Amino acid sequence: MYTSKSIRLSEEAYDRLAAHKREDETFSGVVLWLAGERSLLELAGVLSDDEADALREAVEERRDRRAAELEDTADRLREA
Repeated sequence: MYTSKSIRLSEEAYDRLAAHKREDETFSGVVLWLAGERSLLELAGVLSDDEADALREAVEERRDRRAAELEDTADRLREA
């Protein structure tokens, strides 16, 4: 059962909310989706094993590159 509440939104806020709304969805559904806490378990099965492996590798490679960049920056600052 729904209880109706009125809220004020700026035009910009309304437009942003409306941009997330699907045709078959209510604004309440959009607000719950955007503001609600979701479990990581909801993501289970979204990616195939191959896609998950590729994503894992990409994240690891990015972490390695970022660590190297930070180390280079630290070295330059030590030399300055």
